[in-house]
This record gives sequence, structure tokens and C-alpha cells, in this order.
Amino acid sequence: MSNALTSTDAPVPPAAGRLGAPLAQMRGLLAQPAVRRAMPLLFLVGLVAAGFLAWSLVSTSPQRILFANVSDADKAAISSALQGASIRSSIDGSGSITVAEDDYHKARMLLASQNLPKAAPGGYQILDQLPMGVSRAVEGERLRQARETELARSIEEIDAVAEARVHLATPEASVFVRDKAVPTASVILKLQPGRALGDAQTRAIVNLVASSVPGMTPESVTIVDQMGALLSKKGNEANSAGDARIDYQRRIEDKYREQLVQLLTPLVGAGNFTAEVQADVDLDENQATRESYDKEGAVLAAEQGAWTGSKDGNAPGGIPGALSNTPPPASTVAAPNAQPTPGAAPAAGTAAGASQATPQKQSDSFSRAYQTGKQVSVTRQAPGGIKRLSVAVLLREEPGKPRSTVEIQQITQLVQAAMGYNPGRADQVTVISRKFTTAADAADKGPAWYEANWVPLAARNATALVIALLVLFLGVRPLTKALLKKREEPAAGNRPALSMGGAAGEEGGHGAPPVSIDMLEGAHNSYDERVGLVRGFTRDNPARAALAVRDMIKADAQ
Repeated sequence: MSNALTSTDAPVPPAAGRLGAPLAQMRGLLAQPAVRRAMPLLFLVGLVAAGFLAWSLVSTSPQRILFANVSDADKAAISSALQGASIRSSIDGSGSITVAEDDYHKARMLLASQNLPKAAPGGYQILDQLPMGVSRAVEGERLRQARETELARSIEEIDAVAEARVHLATPEASVFVRDKAVPTASVILKLQPGRALGDAQTRAIVNLVASSVPGMTPESVTIVDQMGALLSKKGNEANSAGDARIDYQRRIEDKYREQLVQLLTPLVGAGNFTAEVQADVDLDENQATRESYDKEGAVLAAEQGAWTGSKDGNAPGGIPGALSNTPPPASTVAAPNAQPTPGAAPAAGTAAGASQATPQKQSDSFSRAYQTGKQVSVTRQAPGGIKRLSVAVLLREEPGKPRSTVEIQQITQLVQAAMGYNPGRADQVTVISRKFTTAADAADKGPAWYEANWVPLAARNATALVIALLVLFLGVRPLTKALLKKREEPAAGNRPALSMGGAAGEEGGHGAPPVSIDMLEGAHNSYDERVGLVRGFTRDNPARAALAVRDMIKADAQ
């Protein structure tokens, strides 16, 4: 036996000893009877602490920022006011004051009644704090800051605006026209939840800012909301015109839709129909000018000119020089190029051989002006004409009561008459009857039940309750049973030893009572009975049996 002990006590390598020493010490510590008896209690305490930590994390209401970026004096005053009202508050890493979400509105009202936080003076009050002897640059910056604050306060008076900030860029005045710069402004708005600014409100803010700064034009003002969307339409006339046209088309469609509602509501009842109108509107503006002349009906308005012919009406003739000394005949007045009267005798005194001739036109020059017809037509076609209408009407059909074809045709004719149906424009009107789904009715009932305010609180409490039950049934209950079982084992060990048959049954390992030291010392039975008691004691107390064997080995070695 000593040889076996010597072989088991062989030296351990240094590396293995260094690595296994902490683990061996830990196992030795956990193997001690006192520690093993205290392990269930320690485990129970750990489970209770874990359950309490989970409960505190789940049951605590989430924090919400009450005020951010406040001065230290305001932080102290706000903390004192909340502490006096029994409202728990804390300061996060960024320096913001936070409270529980359930106490947020209560804390806001409380601090508002006490005029907290005390805001720093703004607006034109800044000018009252200017010290004597400040430079012109500092005075100009203070004046600009005061103007920005006042403009922001004026913009915040609009219902849809929660907060506003204004930045003005005013260049230095210059005596040179070439170096003159126009001031500009930038406005950032934080709108109320669920609110939006209309075009009229945006233009009002632009004009308000532009009118408050000398030399600023509305085109120099830029407005941005908290989402980064550009609200002002500076330098975007094309989009503005497009938006105006879309608004005009929408107004026409709304007009026709209201007419349909007024027509069909008394007939089928409110909520028993739905109508949609699509209007194809001609939004183009046309201008034309036309001039025409009547060339066929020309009228002579004025004529000016002259013509030339022979000096007298006698044409030269006869023998040259025969009658050169004959006096001329008496002169007569005749129209130029006039034809001789038939049957008239020739004038007396006409020389023989000379013929009576009519005057001859040698040349003419005339300037004539004709009056012509002129027609000027100017046509301007204003936008807004409807090119085509498409109307769709859906009627509610009651279960088991389908609408007849005649009824649908009558409703179609009424809709056509109300909408100004024109086949020449290819207008289209469609009326059908179908069963309505309940999706719209469910949407009208309000938000879903899981969106109610009590759902998060109920979820936190239910989660905390489930954690507590898990700790109770999975941790506390098994440990309690184990402790009660260990208390019952020593009580059962005080029962009297069994007879030989009991020892034999114990040796078999079925239903044998525990064996104590007193039973071994007081046993005066046979050798077999004593061996059975030793076996039972070794089975019930292996640690004590090992210690006894060790003591025996040491005694034999000595």
C-alpha cells in the first residue's frame, strides 16, 4: 500500500503545477463541506439579485430629454425645482436634463410656472448690455444678432412653426456701385409634428425677412425645414409655373368632384359611393395676329400726271413751200384725240391738199393711288380649356340587392349631365356597382389597440412578472427542495441499524439506511455483519472513509 501511495505522489512538472495550481485551489475550495453547504444559498441570492436587476431595468420608465444646452445656473435651478416637486431627474453625458417619460409633461408645466429655464436676453435687449467704448465692428455684430433674434421670434408666432433660426449676411456698404453687394438671409424652421407650411405661408416668411433688412430682395431669402427640404423656390420660375398649372388642374377636378357629391348624396346616400375625376386641361396660351388685303376690289383714290401731243390739230402735208405764206385757218376747240363728228363739213379756209386730223398724244406720265381693303385680326386664347374628361363612379352594392342595369344607366346619364359630357371631346363616364370592403371602415375606427398609450406600460409590467416567476420556479423552488432534502438526511441517519437481512439489503444498494460511526463502534456482531456496516458507511460517507483509510496507511507506515 505504501508503494502505491509513493507512485501516486510522484512529483508534478513545474509547468503543469503553475497552470493547474489556481484550478486545483478553486476545486479544493469548492470541495470543502462548508462551501458546498453554502452553494445553494449563494446561488439563490444570485438569482434573486439578477431578478431584481431585471425588474429594475424593465419597470423603469424610459428617460426623455427635458432641456438641452442650458447654463449651469439653470441646471441647478431646474434640479432644485424638480426635487421639490418629487420628480426624479438626471443629467446625461451631454449635459442635458432628463426625466422619466411619464413625468415629462408634468415637469414642463411645473418649470414653465416658475419661468425656468431663464433664457438669456435676446432681441434688442442685447443692445442694452453694450458696455461703453465698444468698437464699431462689435456694435454692428450685436445689432445683427439682435435683428436675427427678433426675426426668429416673429416667425415663431406662426402656428405651424415650433422653432426658427435666422442668419443674416449683410455686406459692408461701399461707395462704389460696382462693389455693391445685396444682403442675403437663411432661415431654418422646425415645424410642429404633423404640420407643414403652405406656399402662401412660405412667401409670407420670405417677404417678412426681406422687408426687415434694407436692400434685401425676396429672391435673396432661403428657407429650409428641419428635414433639410428647401421650402423657398428662389430662381425656379419654371417649377413655380408648373406647380401653378397643377394646382389649377386640381381645382377643376375638385370642382367636378363636389358636383358629383352634391348630385349622388341625396340619391344613394353618403358613404355609399366614391367618385374620381381626371381632367385633361389645356394649359397652353396661344396668341395670333393676321392681316389680309382685298386685291380684286381695288378703288382709284388719287391720280396725278401729264401727257404731251402735237401743238395744233393740222398734220403736215402737201407740196413743201407751196402754201407757206397762207395764213392759218380759224382755230377751233376740240378735245384731245376726239373723233370727228359724222357728216360734219370740213372747216373753211383749209388749204387744198391738207387733211383734217385729230390731235395725237405723244407721251404721258401719271401717278395713281388705289384704295385697297385691309383686315387686321388679333386672337388670344386663354389657358384653362378642358380637352377631355374622365369620370369614374363606384356605387356600394348591398348584399343580396344588386342594382339593375336601368338604374345604373339612369345614374350614368345624371353624371354625364352634371359633368357637361361632350362626345366630341371623347369624354368618358363609367359607373359600376360593387361590394365595398371593410378596410376603409376599419381604418376609420382609429389607431390599432397596440398603438395605445397603456400598451408599453403593460408590456413592461408583464415582462417583469414573467422574469419573477421564472426566478421563483426555476431557481428558488429547486434550491428549497435541495435544502429540505439535506435536512432530512441527518434525521434519517439516527434510526437504529437493521439486522443481518437489512445489512444484506444495504449491500445490494436497495433501501438501505445510512450507517454512522456509532453503529460501527458499537457493533458486536459477526464478521460478515461488520463488513456490511463498513461497506454501507463507505457508500454513505466516501470522504470520511477516504480520510480513515489515509490515517490507517500513515499508521502502518510509521
